[in-house]
Amino acid sequence: MIVRATAQTGHRGVLNAFGQTFACALGAGGVVIDKHEGDRASPAGRFPLRGALYRADRLEKPATGLPLRAIAPADGWCDSAGDAAYNRPVTLPYGASADNLWRADNVYDLIVVIGYNDAPVRSGLGSAIFLHIATDGYGPTEGCVALARDDLLAVLARLESGAEIEIRAAAGS
Repeated sequence: MIVRATAQTGHRGVLNAFGQTFACALGAGGVVIDKHEGDRASPAGRFPLRGALYRADRLEKPATGLPLRAIAPADGWCDSAGDAAYNRPVTLPYGASADNLWRADNVYDLIVVIGYNDAPVRSGLGSAIFLHIATDGYGPTEGCVALARDDLLAVLARLESGAEIEIRAAAGS
């Protein structure tokens, strides 16, 4: 089972899944083959969907065939390229730079972990690449793929273990 996110113009794109097409946002730096930490680009390629995380204080437990767990206020994701926990979940506060998964806005209320640069992890090639909730107006991401909340819930409900995402640049780029 594969879902496909394809850039259209700039950071705007579409995600095709289960015969449906959904608007999505991609990285501000576009979709690139040579992803690096901090480039704000989405990585091109095909990657496993590892599991889902959600905020139980904001959402009921979502339906999915992926591994699922609730996040807590101390959950983070290390984005410090030189750290041993780079591109791995960590507990906050953490001694190196880490993305806080318990955000004030709603974009991380529901996260699907994209298996980019995680088997093996290579320092500096990018971290914390997720499928998550889009901002109002589908603003650009830091490299993730973002869908409207209801669209992400609909896609998540049909994902099963072994699902993958393919992220593609716009045709002709």
